[in-house]
Amino acid sequence: MSVDYSALTLADIRTAHARIREHITRTPVLTSARLDALVGASLFFKPENLQKIGAFKARGAANAVFALSAEVAARGIVTHSSGNHGAAVARAARLRGLTAQIVMPTNTPRLKVGNVEAEGGHVVWCEPTLAARETTTARLLAETGATLVHPYNDLHVMAGQGTATLELMEDVPNLDLVTCPVGGGGLLSGTAVAAKGVRPSIRVVGVEPANADDAARSFKAGQLVGPTTPNTIADGLRGALGELTFAAIQGHVDDIVTVSEEAIIKAMRLVWEHLKIVIEPSAAVPVAALVEGLISGVAGQRIGVILTGGNLDLDRLPWQTA
Repeated sequence: MSVDYSALTLADIRTAHARIREHITRTPVLTSARLDALVGASLFFKPENLQKIGAFKARGAANAVFALSAEVAARGIVTHSSGNHGAAVARAARLRGLTAQIVMPTNTPRLKVGNVEAEGGHVVWCEPTLAARETTTARLLAETGATLVHPYNDLHVMAGQGTATLELMEDVPNLDLVTCPVGGGGLLSGTAVAAKGVRPSIRVVGVEPANADDAARSFKAGQLVGPTTPNTIADGLRGALGELTFAAIQGHVDDIVTVSEEAIIKAMRLVWEHLKIVIEPSAAVPVAALVEGLISGVAGQRIGVILTGGNLDLDRLPWQTA
């Protein structure tokens, strides 16, 4: 099915921000002279690890859940997630007094499972493949009549995710480039539409693990390319692009680059050391691309970086087990 990328607009993102403002944290902007010197640019970090449920996913889930009519919402909510989106949907559902069932792969980090359960979500287990997640979700929807809040291929979710960049660009005018991770593409879609809508000359670059590179391959091919089995420490980026997210990415994103597992771990540690905050591997992916020099033309530029979340098992830090 062909989708017009203009389906997601800056107006949608502004509407989303007004809808969810009271349900989210307006995260600050962080800087580091040491990281600036390492990259050769001025970096402005949006630390969504300080967001509700510890990740940017709180934004998209809140927008999607609170946009539902009372009649539709009363049927319940179902989603599938590797962790952060599941916790975000469970939280948004709880705030509306609703029930949420969260399909999760059996290899999900235990902290993320605990976050879902702490927010009142009911976990339904599946095998650790995207096909299993989608099949189990389809079964639950058929059995319950509930509504799907997709992790990324949903315009309300995409609009909600774009509010992080909307805030960043209000706080830091005249950015030259903004970069963020890409898994299913909800964040990159919203980021790109928000950034280009506010400042058309800005560049937008997505970054993903080389071991889960369907977005980069799809972007270069000009069409959706089926995912391989992802094998990356960045568990939040194991999803595959959807039609809606890919269409928005095609229309607004300038490039997608990939980074190695080693670079992700190195960047994660650099952020811990220099920004003094806890981020998970998925959040380190754009930092890795900057540190490794994989994004062209950044010297001397003002660069916004979305740090997506900070939920990980502190007993299994990657530089201790890699």
